[in-house]
Amino acid sequence: MSATAAPRAEEARRILHANDRGGYCVPTARLYPFQWNWDSAFVAMGWACFDEARAWQEIESLLKGQWEDGLVPQIVFHAPSDDYFPGPDVWGIARTPPTSGITQPPVLATAVRLMLDGARDKTLAEAKAHAIYPSLLRNHAWWQSARDPSSSGLVTTLHPWETGMDNSPAWDAALARVPTETKTEIRRRDTTHADPAVRPRGEEYQRFIHLVDTFRDAGWDPARMYAVSPFRVADIGTNAILLRAEQDLLALAERFGTPDDRAAIATRIARKRAALPRLWNGALGGFASFDQIEGASIPVSTSAGLLPLFAHCATPPQIAAMTAQLERWAARVKYLVPSTDPGHPRFEQLRYWRGPVWAVVNWMIANGLDWANRADLAALVRGNTVALIESQGLSEYFDPTDGRGIGGADFSWTAAIYLMLTA
Repeated sequence: MSATAAPRAEEARRILHANDRGGYCVPTARLYPFQWNWDSAFVAMGWACFDEARAWQEIESLLKGQWEDGLVPQIVFHAPSDDYFPGPDVWGIARTPPTSGITQPPVLATAVRLMLDGARDKTLAEAKAHAIYPSLLRNHAWWQSARDPSSSGLVTTLHPWETGMDNSPAWDAALARVPTETKTEIRRRDTTHADPAVRPRGEEYQRFIHLVDTFRDAGWDPARMYAVSPFRVADIGTNAILLRAEQDLLALAERFGTPDDRAAIATRIARKRAALPRLWNGALGGFASFDQIEGASIPVSTSAGLLPLFAHCATPPQIAAMTAQLERWAARVKYLVPSTDPGHPRFEQLRYWRGPVWAVVNWMIANGLDWANRADLAALVRGNTVALIESQGLSEYFDPTDGRGIGGADFSWTAAIYLMLTA
């Protein structure tokens, strides 16, 4: 697409430069003043559309926060800021740079593979991907050891923030088990930078911080965190993203790894491919997350339930059911893909992950629809995403019913997705 046909392209590049803090991008000024894990994977792919050297630097900066055990944290606090809560003092983790103690959906291996395969500067990309590969290998081994210690094939998320979809209605019942009492004084900053009506509710934040307190008391030890967490969910989004990332890591291992690397990754892929179908909910006609404490499927359809397409893991009947679901949603909203089934009683068109459209999820869903041979729906999702951005700007998320941009403005990963979709 030409620059004329992509009217927001220059603005998108400007936003990435404006949000650059010296080798890493903040998602947006003030509301999110640090480096976030899965944000930076998408942001790196956006940088790669016009500045490949800077794209690799984005991932290298994130990996400065990687722990020795392989964890890539949710947040890396490269520089101090009073604009976000909870900051490094709440996490209480003595590292340089300071980090949070939980993670986010593992998009990094997918980003590295796509950046390598699409590189214009092949020499640079080969060297950078080769250097990053061991960190990716350690991170995927961490997911196995820390979050699937029984080798079930499904990894566990211990905090709604780890799913990336913080206040999804899918977490309501599981989160209700988490007490609202906190040891940490809650000093929210997000509701001073964005309308409280589009942010998670106060009670949800109390439960979020209770979990942080619990894990801090557990010394951030993975086994202790797993044992004591009152929130243990096999999130369909995280599991699908990880399965896709494992496949991309295997492709990288074919170039940079050892036979043992490839065998270990292939074993995990086979285990995950066998396990992911257990998250199919026949009553919903789609994939859904699983509450591991209750031992039950969570009967809420969300955009995350479409991500097995991104993982290239769905049978023809499942694909037919999932695409029929997407078409039903399209009949109820003006723009795809709402983050929650618009027919669900807990759908909220403006509130964070309870209804709004997110460009990054749309990018993954469209990618999966291509794999499923539904180019028509993939084009519809991409077209809706571009139309939202071009009409409303590079907002954090969008109202699926009327398209208005909501949340943070001048948002890095929305800018990145726009560049990727219009390149």
